[in-house]
Amino acid sequence: MTVLVKICGLSTPEALDAALDAGADMAGFVFFPPSPRHVAFDVARTLGRRVRGRLEKVALTVDAGDALLDAVVEALRPDLLQLHGKEPPARLSALKKRFGLPVMKALPVEAKADLAVAATYAATADRLLFDARATREATRPGGLGKAFDWQVLRGVDPGIGYMLSGGLDARNVGEALRVTRAGGVDVSSGVERATGEKDPDRIRAFVRAARQAADVALRAGAL
Repeated sequence: MTVLVKICGLSTPEALDAALDAGADMAGFVFFPPSPRHVAFDVARTLGRRVRGRLEKVALTVDAGDALLDAVVEALRPDLLQLHGKEPPARLSALKKRFGLPVMKALPVEAKADLAVAATYAATADRLLFDARATREATRPGGLGKAFDWQVLRGVDPGIGYMLSGGLDARNVGEALRVTRAGGVDVSSGVERATGEKDPDRIRAFVRAARQAADVALRAGAL
């Protein structure tokens, strides 16, 4: 089994090239103005062309309306939509029909009870992303560098594949994979030198650490 590695919040050619050269599987582009990683459409268009099919382009939005999503899809030509707000299952179905694209739904996690909602998305989402629950005063639902107790994911089976996010970096991604056996990992702030500013060396280190952890798990029969 291969562990998917997603580098999210990319906004510069330098950072994107680092993700490409490191062998990441997915590049995430944020379309949410409150985020320090928000990208304008012209930037997204330029970066999207730079990918040239070498990895999956993921468009991240938060409770976006149809007009915004139309513009996002036109600019980035994404391979996957990531919905990081409070979108219900019916919204996922509508967007899949509208754009003909797979959808990954992010779900906030703090305790075991938070996983119950995953079952309601299993029939509509193509993949789930378990992320740390943001505090009430937070201005955005993710990218906060906050982890949750990975033990709550032990033995979880939502019925579809899932990825792990929240507070990951090159130092802890191996442990995160060992505990959760997640099918993928998603990092943003953990590969930054400052908020919203990606560090190419940290991107490479994260991808390398995730790959090494996956190899160890495979040899041990844990994945």
